[in-house]
Amino acid sequence: MYFVVYNVDRSDAGNLRADTRAGHLDYVNGYEVVFGGPLVDPEGEMCGSLIVVDLPSHDAAVAFAAGDPYALAGLFEQSSVTAFRQVMGPA
Repeated sequence: MYFVVYNVDRSDAGNLRADTRAGHLDYVNGYEVVFGGPLVDPEGEMCGSLIVVDLPSHDAAVAFAAGDPYALAGLFEQSSVTAFRQVMGPA
């Protein structure tokens, strides 16, 4: 089942995203990520992230989101995990 993990960075995060990026990428590469990437503000600066991941349950998706090094470092001011059903685009 697909889940959307949507995160908004804290406005005072400074270099926290850059400092924890390598660990974040190593972590997410251990899962079946359908697609994902950073959210960007109007100036093109990273300000959050969106990941669609294939996991067996909502509990597993919540655990995935909580274990992300970005989340563990306190990067996000807002996070959500929602089930997703793809009906458009390439499958």
